Amino acid sequence: MKDNNLQDYSHKRLNILTGEWVLVSPHRAKRPWQGQNEEISTEKRPSYDNTCYLCATNTRVNGEVNPDYKDVFVFTNDFGALQKESPTFVKDDNLLQARSETGICKVICFSPDHSKSLADMEVADIKKVVHVWQKEYLDLGKNESINYVQIFENKGAVMGCSNPHPHGQIWSQSTLPNEVVKKDKQQKYYFTKNKTSLLEDYIQQELKVKERIIFQNKDFVVLVPFWAIWPFETMIAPKKAKKDLTELSNTESENFAEAIAVITKTYDKLFNTSFPYSSGIHQAPTNGESNAHWHFHMSFYPPLLRSATVKKFMVGYEMFGTPQRDITAENAAIRLRDLL
Repeated sequence: MKDNNLQDYSHKRLNILTGEWVLVSPHRAKRPWQGQNEEISTEKRPSYDNTCYLCATNTRVNGEVNPDYKDVFVFTNDFGALQKESPTFVKDDNLLQARSETGICKVICFSPDHSKSLADMEVADIKKVVHVWQKEYLDLGKNESINYVQIFENKGAVMGCSNPHPHGQIWSQSTLPNEVVKKDKQQKYYFTKNKTSLLEDYIQQELKVKERIIFQNKDFVVLVPFWAIWPFETMIAPKKAKKDLTELSNTESENFAEAIAVITKTYDKLFNTSFPYSSGIHQAPTNGESNAHWHFHMSFYPPLLRSATVKKFMVGYEMFGTPQRDITAENAAIRLRDLL
């Protein structure tokens, strides 16, 4: 049963994965918008672009030629943010603290078809992407200098994507990123106290309430998290705790691919546009520990708020105080679920 207080009055919601709060202001959803409107791209992309450095057989900036790949293609990022070979150093000068950070950054092309996004791909083809994610997580994680592997995608120019070819990135590094440190701490505390997975218990509660569920199959659920910050933020997670992608069976990998296909296609229907977002998979570190407290999940953070041209800005109070949203998680779930 929907809690009317949560739909009518300002309140805070706890993100159980980070221990942080988000301010929800449902009454502000009715305010008029006179701010910036983004441009809608009406460009029809070809299946092959001879100027694209990610298309098959094309030459990249560093002079390397892409193979004539037919499904998924991975290569080391020519402009990686992390360097594999760099000196180990520490700067400890009172309040001036720094230390070296090494890593390996890769690019993963989801498809040779320049015109497609994940939303345009068949489940079988997305499953191939999942299998490559599994392989890269496993291979990179075996490196003793790599303690975390971050898989993510920026889709759309509004999200800073520099190339429209369907692709994502894999950054692996020697230490845990800030968001992962928070989630590691919260999940570990809950697991130690309750001997169960934090996300598995949360998902079971959501499945009973059904307010924020968008889609589910045998193994996975797609939902709007109770604590969502972005207007149409969603999460895909296995119903039963799996600490990382490598624990998925072949069937579970296919069901994960189906969940990705469903939500990305639904996003495109919402405002009849190729929906921009940043998505990322948080899973167990590769630091040699058991990490039994981890429950992997994939989050989508889309910026669009009211239409294909109006996006949410993280400014002002959000930058200096607490993240804030107007449309409630429940109403966002209804709008997305109605499009299935």
